[in-house]
Parts: sequence; structure tokens; C-alpha cells
Amino acid sequence: MHLAPAIPILRIFSVDKAKEFYLDFLGFQLDWEHRFSPDLPLYAQIHRDGLILHLSEHHGDASPGATIFARVEDLRALERELQAKQYGYSRPEAEPVDWGLQMQIWDPFGNRLRFCQQIDDSAQ
Repeated sequence: MHLAPAIPILRIFSVDKAKEFYLDFLGFQLDWEHRFSPDLPLYAQIHRDGLILHLSEHHGDASPGATIFARVEDLRALERELQAKQYGYSRPEAEPVDWGLQMQIWDPFGNRLRFCQQIDDSAQ
């Protein structure tokens, strides 16, 4: 038996705002979108490298205010990339923690993305 990585579901309230944040700012790619009909809520999958997220407008799929923990190999490179975009709603900065670095970014819906890099003590 093999368990695959979990796919977090994040609640969104505006498709346009979600695409601006996740696709344009964070650099995710849209894999697919689903609606049971054109006037019903969106459910979508996005990815960046190995990180897959589901975004949902459906009530009950998720609660705003969730936190996801995403491991990153080079957090400083991600920090430079995002800061260079001069996004009007977020200028994330990496900060040292006991075990490495983390950078927290809140999406427009109150969800927190915690990007983290573990620092190997033997490399210092």
C-alpha cells in the first residue's frame, strides 16, 4: 500500500482574485477547472513543481483561514522572485526560525501559505 501526498483544498470567493494571486503572483499553473453548470461554483486544480492545490468556491469544501505547509529547496530564490513582481497586496519576506527559514503569505481569502526550507546544521 502506498499513500500519495495530500492535496490541500483552499476555499476561494472570487475566481478572478484567485487567479491573480495563485497564477499571476505565485506562479502556479492551472491544470483543470470544473463546474457542474456555468452558474455553479468553481472547483480547480493548480500546481507549481510538485505542490498541488485544489481551489474551491463550494461551501463546505474548506474553511477560510487554513494554513498549508509547503517545503521549498531554495526559499531565498522564491522570496526574490515574488518580491520582484511588486504585487500590490503582498511583499513576502523569508524569516529565520529554529530549524531553517519560513515565508508566510496570506491569500485574498484568509488562507496562509507557509513556505519552508529546512537548513541542515551540518552545512553551516
